[in-house]
Amino acid sequence: MEIRTMIAADWEQVAAIYAEGMATGFATFETKVPTYAHWDGNHLVQCRLVALQDHQIVGWAALSPVSGRCVYGGVAEVSVYVGAKSRGLGVGKLLLQRLIQESEKEGYWTLQSGIFPENKGSILLHEKMGFRRIGHRERVAQLHGIWKDNVLFERRSTTVGI
Repeated sequence: MEIRTMIAADWEQVAAIYAEGMATGFATFETKVPTYAHWDGNHLVQCRLVALQDHQIVGWAALSPVSGRCVYGGVAEVSVYVGAKSRGLGVGKLLLQRLIQESEKEGYWTLQSGIFPENKGSILLHEKMGFRRIGHRERVAQLHGIWKDNVLFERRSTTVGI
């Protein structure tokens, strides 16, 4: 499996994987795939990755800023999505490992995630990759008219911001 930097031309395959995640009902509060321009504007330029198997994108990872305030410049929110046919095969682990490495090269000291409690695979992945559970937000937002909780995770770098 190859992990490489995501480019704009990857969007069609990335968007399809994003749609598969949305279809689970426990991957995101988004209900429709945004345009590339919208997605691009909401994610950091650095640390955008895709996983390829047999020249096909099977997963992606990216970071979003948590705030526009400069004091939070080293804190980012993680997105990791794996295509339906590739889940449980270690794709998420490879993406998250590389995302951590790349984020530290870029000076990020904290990575955070908000995960639906039903998303057991994502919770397990984050725990295996050194994220710690820091909280639980009850009824934080609605998805299709149903209140949803989020479990909050963070990973503090052992090399940046210490």
